[in-house]
Amino acid sequence: MSAPKLPSRHAMQGPERAPHRAFYYAMGLNEQEIARPLVGVVSSWNEAAPCNIALKRQAEVAKRGVIAGGGTPREFTTITVTDGIAMGHAGMKASLVSRETIADSIELTVRGHCYDALVGIAGCDKTLPGMMMAMVRLDVPSVFLYGGSILPGRHNNRDVTVLDVFEAVGSYAAGKCSLEELTALEKVACPGAGSCGGQYTANSMAYVSEAIGLALPGSASPPAAYETRDRYAEMAGETVMQLLRDGLRPRTIVTRQSLENAAAVVGGPRGSTNPTLPLPAIAHECGIAFDLFDVAEVFKRTPLIADLKPGGKYLAKDVHDIGGAGVVLKALLDGGFLHGDCITVTGKTLAENLESVVVPGDQKVVMPVTQAISPTGGLVGLTGNLCPDGAIVKVAGLAHLTHSGPARVFDSEEACFAAVMEGRYEKNDVLVIRYEGPRGGPGMREMLSTTSAIYGQGMGEHVALITDGRFSGATRGLCIGHVGPEAAVGGPIGLLRDGDIIDIDAAVGTLSVRLTDDELAVRRAAWTPRATDYQSGAIWRFAQTVGPARYGAVTHPGGAAETHVYADA
Repeated sequence: MSAPKLPSRHAMQGPERAPHRAFYYAMGLNEQEIARPLVGVVSSWNEAAPCNIALKRQAEVAKRGVIAGGGTPREFTTITVTDGIAMGHAGMKASLVSRETIADSIELTVRGHCYDALVGIAGCDKTLPGMMMAMVRLDVPSVFLYGGSILPGRHNNRDVTVLDVFEAVGSYAAGKCSLEELTALEKVACPGAGSCGGQYTANSMAYVSEAIGLALPGSASPPAAYETRDRYAEMAGETVMQLLRDGLRPRTIVTRQSLENAAAVVGGPRGSTNPTLPLPAIAHECGIAFDLFDVAEVFKRTPLIADLKPGGKYLAKDVHDIGGAGVVLKALLDGGFLHGDCITVTGKTLAENLESVVVPGDQKVVMPVTQAISPTGGLVGLTGNLCPDGAIVKVAGLAHLTHSGPARVFDSEEACFAAVMEGRYEKNDVLVIRYEGPRGGPGMREMLSTTSAIYGQGMGEHVALITDGRFSGATRGLCIGHVGPEAAVGGPIGLLRDGDIIDIDAAVGTLSVRLTDDELAVRRAAWTPRATDYQSGAIWRFAQTVGPARYGAVTHPGGAAETHVYADA
């Protein structure tokens, strides 16, 4: 940790930096603290939602770990857009955009102040990948820490989550649920701090953090309300200082093999479809080619071993109670579905981290590979003439993997949601929501309000839904997202008309429309681009630079185009 070799030397060393050090004296630091390595401790703490409300305490504890390890912590925060509150209206357009802002804001803070290392603490869907993207982009020694999931609520003697509330909205619209019942449910579904409690996007990405090697073993599972999380926070601070001593950096940890491990730990436990965006995006930051089809190939070969909501029975806390994410990883490793030789932030390999982990035999939450629920994972990649750049669907828990029916085309989520709430659709329909992709939305909104309303009306097994947008990790049903190319760039989904027959075969992995190439070409010649209402500001800027969902919806050239890396400055 020789000061002349660290980035902080640019801001802290030599007589010419006396004015810079004066600012640190103003904040109460002494000469010894100023001379130590500077470690950024970033969290997404805010009062926007329960996902992030407990992170300030964890950041304070992480700072103690940095000090114990010989560093000087500098705490800062980044933004978050919480999907549960942004859901179902124009606010969701800000969600995916926020991932880029999170990564960019961390990069700029670290670059601007010449920090030497990074501890990142995140609590909801886009903050997790945004922080991991920043870590590999900067390539300073880094440790990621998940803020923890929410405990389940209780209603009518059963565990409930916010998904139950979303689906109850549909039940209410269909006359199957009273307003009094809906109100009673909303008051108990989310009992405290933490991210959504099923195997939705936040918990899927938390498992990714351990599988990819950027998080401490065991840190992904304890609920946010458990103060045992403080030990992981303190260890994160201590560990980042050891990484600084050893020179072990994120791009040594994040490799093609560790990305495959990350994809496997999404597919094995019925994870969210959303990680098919951040995994290519994290790879992109490293200059590694790893797109939706690569992720889907891992899903295809990974068995389904965990019976988790939304398609299954159990919640994130149930996994914690049997040993945590490490149990999922160990089951996959024992079955030969992980690369055990990948290095992690512990300085040990993934296999070494899991040596003492045992998959308990007296439970039904996570099964060994020999007793897998299904031979292939809970997620399937699709291709066909309707999605040349691919699409993704969660098949775990589905009663039917095939569907053919007439298209009902909507040019926005709002239009489709209104039709669903008013019952203006039929059994066997394929609801198409388009112009909601990364560029066309702009922002690639999630569709949980619409899909939950369909399920709440009892129609979840009778219709399909496809979109160039995306879905919440809480979505269930035959819902196909990330259809690419998106409508805004003239993709086939933008050429569909009401009544076109769409064929879905999630068993084979195909999504097609019964139109010939010539018919599609005629429609494409008549197609014209659509303007959006977002002609200035952050969402406009995102739309100008964002790439296809297939490659992670990234907004800059990535590691392959770099001529320098911050950590080497």
